[in-house]
Amino acid sequence: MSRVQLALRVSDLEGSVAFYSKLFGVEPAKRRPGYANFAVTEPPLKLVLIEGEADEDTRLDHLGVEVESTDQVDAATTRLKDAGLATFEENDISCCYARQDKVWVHGPGQEPWEVYVVKADADTLGKSAEEPRPSCCTSEEQNTDLDLAHGPAEAKATTGCRCGR
Repeated sequence: MSRVQLALRVSDLEGSVAFYSKLFGVEPAKRRPGYANFAVTEPPLKLVLIEGEADEDTRLDHLGVEVESTDQVDAATTRLKDAGLATFEENDISCCYARQDKVWVHGPGQEPWEVYVVKADADTLGKSAEEPRPSCCTSEEQNTDLDLAHGPAEAKATTGCRCGR
């Protein structure tokens, strides 16, 4: 079964965990330093909380669709490319304490979406122990030569989720 993912960057991780535990009536499925995720059955939702800066309001980090297999990620990649969307693929990467295969696209408002499968647990939030945040979850300003919504001709600096860029 697929489910929608909502990833939020929160300033108060513990307070957010307490709130969302009450809101959805479930405890986090995974807790790690600076990170928590909820596997909500009803409604089908993967809620990801990523610890941000203490003085920042909660904000959207990225959106996603969690699927059950790499074949489904590959099928989504083909479908998105066939629909004319610019995609960015990441295979067998460590992100959010999990080994994943994924494909990224951006919506018309630059909102980042991923279609991904979790293949196994991982020991790090990012690609390595030295990387404090996964590639999809950095808040620093990034320059890119590929704007996923518009193609390489309209590259620009972005903030928020850099989604593998």
